[in-house]
Amino acid sequence: MQEIKRFQIRGVPGEVVRTRFDDRIVDYWTPRGGSEHLLIAHDGQNVFDGTTSTHRRQTWKMAQSAIDVANEAGIKPPTIIGVWHSSTKNNPWGRAKDLAPEKFFTPDTYVDSRWAVKDSAIVLHSDAYLNHIFSEIVPAIHGVNDPEKSAVIGSSMGGLATLYAAIQHPDKFSTALALSPHWIISDKNFARSMVEALPLTHKIWMSRGDKGIDKEYPPLQNYVDSLMRERGFTSNYESKVYKRSGHNERSWAKYLNDPLRFWLSA
Repeated sequence: MQEIKRFQIRGVPGEVVRTRFDDRIVDYWTPRGGSEHLLIAHDGQNVFDGTTSTHRRQTWKMAQSAIDVANEAGIKPPTIIGVWHSSTKNNPWGRAKDLAPEKFFTPDTYVDSRWAVKDSAIVLHSDAYLNHIFSEIVPAIHGVNDPEKSAVIGSSMGGLATLYAAIQHPDKFSTALALSPHWIISDKNFARSMVEALPLTHKIWMSRGDKGIDKEYPPLQNYVDSLMRERGFTSNYESKVYKRSGHNERSWAKYLNDPLRFWLSA
């Protein structure tokens, strides 16, 4: 782990630390004295720093929300680790390679034509990405984490990656927060295969808006909701629709307190 810089963000005590793990950049924030709780976030560019965010300097304001929700619950805020995706001008499909659940993209899997994840030149490596997070990044920053007090969060393809992490690493965390999970990259067969692999022991959150690309989500998300109920997910599953909410960091930040409460509230 190589430290790159430290910076402050409004409303958050202390500093965010930017580090490099091989070719991967990771931002993290820890409350003073550390924390037993841990939140791991995909698309780390958008978590803390407006200058690196995807959409018009808008971040998730994740630390601010985590502090508010933790104060409500009477607990210490979690350490937050934001793992950057690897898309660049020279590697435009880097994010898809990181986040697309490779185990479920078999040769006969349908893929929406807007995505090139089945292009022969694109090799998915989400298994290696997740292994890197749990075997190297988390131990270096947080030490040994308590799975019962750890969660993973992501949006869109990061939402699918969050659910995939629960499938591949169920012993590392116990709550998966998937905002606007991008089921429409594929079809019902793909969705069913993932839902059937989710561990019943985990708390699972899914949510979506009704604007932008989220307008395309209801058929498959409703199907997923029915499958989750069939599998026996009850009080440990929440699926929400947010009116006038779109597919961007501003929208997710506005209701981020809700999934964090789902995780942190007893």
